[in-house]
Amino acid sequence: MTTSRDLMIIAMEAASSRPVEQGDLSLALAGAEVVDLLAADAVTLDGDRIVPGLGPATGDPLLDQAAASLDRDAPYERVGDWLWRRGQGLSAAYLAALEADGLFGRQRRRGLSFRAGRDVPADSPERRAAAERLASDEPVLAALASAVGLRGDGAPGGQDGAGREDEGEGGTGEAGAGPGDSPGVSDDVDTVLAAVLDALTQLEAIRQRRSVEQAAFDNIWRGD
Repeated sequence: MTTSRDLMIIAMEAASSRPVEQGDLSLALAGAEVVDLLAADAVTLDGDRIVPGLGPATGDPLLDQAAASLDRDAPYERVGDWLWRRGQGLSAAYLAALEADGLFGRQRRRGLSFRAGRDVPADSPERRAAAERLASDEPVLAALASAVGLRGDGAPGGQDGAGREDEGEGGTGEAGAGPGDSPGVSDDVDTVLAAVLDALTQLEAIRQRRSVEQAAFDNIWRGD
């Protein structure tokens, strides 16, 4: 199992008590993919730019898709820009893949949330492995789970990673102030984790701005 799949399983497992918004999850999944590609020697980092390598296929269809979509022309893509681009609808893609593998099933219940109609099978090796990895405080999975609010203090929740706007905020892709040095991880992995937290912060700023704009619009129509 990949870090991204483990993160998706953990998010779905916690959906009833600590739901994660699709946008936050999509950004974190995209970050998890970079970490997995680093581990597979499919990419390296030059500063905060993702440099494609010549590593073999990972054997995971979504991760291989991620590797195939990398920018292969210098100066290459920044990690932050990758998160926004790759994160477009990524949580839905992972959910569909896990459903196809029989790890999730649809429940017939009311509600529109993508989380409400699915749950984890009562028992599966994949579910146990993801839970054990998180319980062991494996640093990468623990950091990503914290970033999306699954382990205490994480980044605020929001909507889909596709909620990025083209102008200004949300599109710089710079790996800004991150979660700090994560113990037990390489500098490259720490760069990825910092970029994830930065992207989540940008997404929350976009949500807050839209909320203010919507409130102002509503006031105009009410005559306030």
